[in-house]
Amino acid sequence: MRYRWAIFAVLALQYLFVYFHRVCPAIVAQDLVEAFSINATSLGVLASGYFYPYVVMQLPVGLLADSWGPRKTVTFFSLLAAAGALMFGLSPNFGIATASRILVGLGLSGIFVPAMKTFAVWFRPKEYAKISGALMAAGGVGWLSASTPLALAAKSFGWRTGFVAIGGITLIFSILTWLLLVDSPNKKGFPEINAHDGSGSGQKKIRLMTGVKMVFTTPSFWPLGVWCFCNGSILFSFNGLWAGPYLRDIYELSTPAIGNILSMVAIAMVVGSPLLGYLSDNILGSRKKVLFGCALVTAVEWAFFYFFYQSLSIPVLYIFFLVIGVCVGASSIICFTAAKELFPLEMAGTSVSCVNIFGFAGGIIYQPLIGHFMDIGGKVGGRYLPQGYKMAFLLLFVTTIVFVISSLFVKERSRD
Repeated sequence: MRYRWAIFAVLALQYLFVYFHRVCPAIVAQDLVEAFSINATSLGVLASGYFYPYVVMQLPVGLLADSWGPRKTVTFFSLLAAAGALMFGLSPNFGIATASRILVGLGLSGIFVPAMKTFAVWFRPKEYAKISGALMAAGGVGWLSASTPLALAAKSFGWRTGFVAIGGITLIFSILTWLLLVDSPNKKGFPEINAHDGSGSGQKKIRLMTGVKMVFTTPSFWPLGVWCFCNGSILFSFNGLWAGPYLRDIYELSTPAIGNILSMVAIAMVVGSPLLGYLSDNILGSRKKVLFGCALVTAVEWAFFYFFYQSLSIPVLYIFFLVIGVCVGASSIICFTAAKELFPLEMAGTSVSCVNIFGFAGGIIYQPLIGHFMDIGGKVGGRYLPQGYKMAFLLLFVTTIVFVISSLFVKERSRD
């Protein structure tokens, strides 16, 4: 019961960089534009390079998590992420930088699903949302490091030095993973924690394509898929890239000031992820209520963003980004938990992989799409004009409406 916390700790360390790399372009966006002489659409393509392999690899990673095992999977893929981060910091041109982002995305695609699989066998069902929320909180710390700390580091040492250092740290975490991570309690000589649920190591495994077919032919899975798509579209396109340029262009804030506001999302994730897990497990006893409530609050907030995007006060911006961190960032773990609970435990990796695809598909589509809106709106003096942001915010507001509607169709199964 104690050793599982060592396992959680090493996976949490790995997950720090999963979120760091997802959102770091928001802080260094202007540096990337200047370094590679690119427009907004190209910036969107560069940033979204992280998500292409992430989406493609979700099903293979689910298979590896269910068959090859989390220890080998996480160690191997984190080594790829270390190489990608180093390569990104040394990139001489746009093409190499994009390839580096793709390699980073490929490497980090092998962290989350194996972690969720590991928690499914090291923690009891009623603990699952809480421990998954704690993992998401670790992601929030990674997000936090990609805000003000990255802004200060980029200003002091340059963005390239920061990414080279991150590559080295990721390598160290890879070694720790190999040394500490154990796939299941019985491989450490402990009794199975969930043996009474039929989750022992002798449980018959479900073939990948059989599991995938089971997931995508289950009607109750699709509302979660749509919800996750909307969530990822908002989180990765705005907070992961265009929030930084928005605060710079519309409110003329400095990079450190932008980092301070964006850090509200990370702080909210650190606090909100375990809080929503506890709320879902112990108070409301429902995943659907949490998903609906978060979607509704997000829709109301984006109505304000759309209609008053040029006139929000700085204190209001701090509050709004804090709310985004809870209702969009932290809430995603509840969606993953709900998807996992729809299917047998031996399909934990596959079911989480399938729903995870939708969120990253949103990032792939929305990051360059919003960049296209920025180019249509025009650019003067190195700053994108308000017209581009207005088009982007209308798209995101409509997305939040779909966000709310999808949550109304979510179905739950008993966790007893």
